[in-house]
Amino acid sequence: MIDPPIELPVDIGMSTPILLLVLVALEAVLSADNAIALASISQGLVDEKLRPKALNLGLLFAYILRMTLIVAATWVVRYWQFQVLGAAYLLWLVFQYFTAGKNEDGEPQRPQYTSLWQVIPIIAVTDLAFSLDSVATAIAVSTDTWLVISGATIGIILLRFMAELFIRWLAEYTHLEDAGYVAVGLVGVKLLVRAIYPDLEIPELLTIVLVAIIFTWGFSQRKELVSKE
Repeated sequence: MIDPPIELPVDIGMSTPILLLVLVALEAVLSADNAIALASISQGLVDEKLRPKALNLGLLFAYILRMTLIVAATWVVRYWQFQVLGAAYLLWLVFQYFTAGKNEDGEPQRPQYTSLWQVIPIIAVTDLAFSLDSVATAIAVSTDTWLVISGATIGIILLRFMAELFIRWLAEYTHLEDAGYVAVGLVGVKLLVRAIYPDLEIPELLTIVLVAIIFTWGFSQRKELVSKE
């Protein structure tokens, strides 16, 4: 028999602001690799003017998918197949990135998109795959659906601004995009381990420390700016 989705009680107590702050902080920390993946995907749009619109619409659809995932969270975590699919998708993104090679300027050879609607579904599905990890973490902190939804709503707004920042930083730091996809791979492996060994608890602190180390390397070297005379 399938468990029902998590309920929707609204019980505001003294601990509610603290829990909300914790959920938003977790969303922000765990969204760094998500943000860089979405920034990289949007960079594949040939028309630069469409990139902000792609992020906005892609994250709007991603928000709808994420809310659906939160409401059905107990169903999702019950079936390991969802986590395997999410892990496979993230690891496929990493494989695609590191096997694509470099262009003449030494930049990553990203997939090129000519249409806005080619990018929007990719952004939405990518965020959904990341959400399998962040939502599982959120419901471990609180089972109040409204609270988890509030944290996720603020988190996805932060994600939009983080992605915008990473678009700028990708042009400034040599190893940042590589670091981002290494972190994406880490999330994919984490989802896979959780699916295969559901009783094995991977401490979130360990994930945060590893992501911090990866991004420290990512920000370790600025690109040399070629001056035009």
